[in-house]
Amino acid sequence: MRVFVVGDYRTGTGPANVTKEYLLRFPRDTRRLIFSSKLLRAFEIIFKVPVSSVLLISGYSKQNLLALKWARVWHRPCAYLMHGCVEHENAINECPDETMSGVERKTMELSTAIFAVSRHFAAWLKLNYPEYSDKISPMINGVDTGRIYEAQDHDDGVRDQHMIFTVGGGMPRKKIKHICEAVKVLNDKAGSDVYRLVVIGDTGKDDDEINSYPFVENLGLVDSAEAGRLYDEAGLFIQNSCFETFGLAPMEALVHGCSILVSKEVGALELFEGLEDADIIRNWYDKAEIAFKAEKLLNKGNAKRLIMSFDKESSSWEARTMQLWENLITLTEEARDRRR
Repeated sequence: MRVFVVGDYRTGTGPANVTKEYLLRFPRDTRRLIFSSKLLRAFEIIFKVPVSSVLLISGYSKQNLLALKWARVWHRPCAYLMHGCVEHENAINECPDETMSGVERKTMELSTAIFAVSRHFAAWLKLNYPEYSDKISPMINGVDTGRIYEAQDHDDGVRDQHMIFTVGGGMPRKKIKHICEAVKVLNDKAGSDVYRLVVIGDTGKDDDEINSYPFVENLGLVDSAEAGRLYDEAGLFIQNSCFETFGLAPMEALVHGCSILVSKEVGALELFEGLEDADIIRNWYDKAEIAFKAEKLLNKGNAKRLIMSFDKESSSWEARTMQLWENLITLTEEARDRRR
């Protein structure tokens, strides 16, 4: 079987990092996009599709449509590894884009199979895009289990138990302004701004409100080294997203030994068996709930407990890659049977 991976694996975004992890474990002769120029990538697609058995489309891009349409000409099956839902996320972030929504829907329509990065996301897609439900299935992201094992021995002695950390910047989908309200509840209870909230991420519509709180440090975009330092320093990491198909940031927090409080919408929750109600935000608008659970976790963290309850064997990138490879073999065999 000859696989052609169409997608970004270089830029360091979440989807690109996932694609990179799969490529590291796929056979060395796996085809991929080499060039950065759109024109040269188009030529790559034209030449590589006919000599491939199956396509793996990873992430959203307009170039996906060229690959999918050309694959149909050559009767090649295509799997769409869906990391998020552009249409829904743009709507939440108050920046709807009909062109992007159209590209995403067409990608789903033309794909032979749609692999969602968590079971939670797969169920959501089937409910909200019922016309494609028969080809949607979960293909859960892997985790660097070696780093998870190392995190079991992480020293918590240098943590700032008054520092709360979050990722997402001003994007409304991340609901960081409600974390701000919760931290204000904690500071009002303490009688002064003893708790601080450190925010990183791109700008968005919620920036002005987030920056209006005196205890907030909004650092904007930072490099991976600085992000790692913040994970190491923080007493608690909070992800309050109203829509989060997987959630790489809370997994990164755990790798650094940092306790986490995450909304019920975070897909990565399904990787853990030892979850307690105090670990999960049920209502991302409820500042009292967030404040109560944050204070509890700052006093008694959950990082080691969650790491111990994590299914490291089945969640490794090696295990996930094997599952994805088997799924691609099945697609290839089914396509071959249909051509007979």
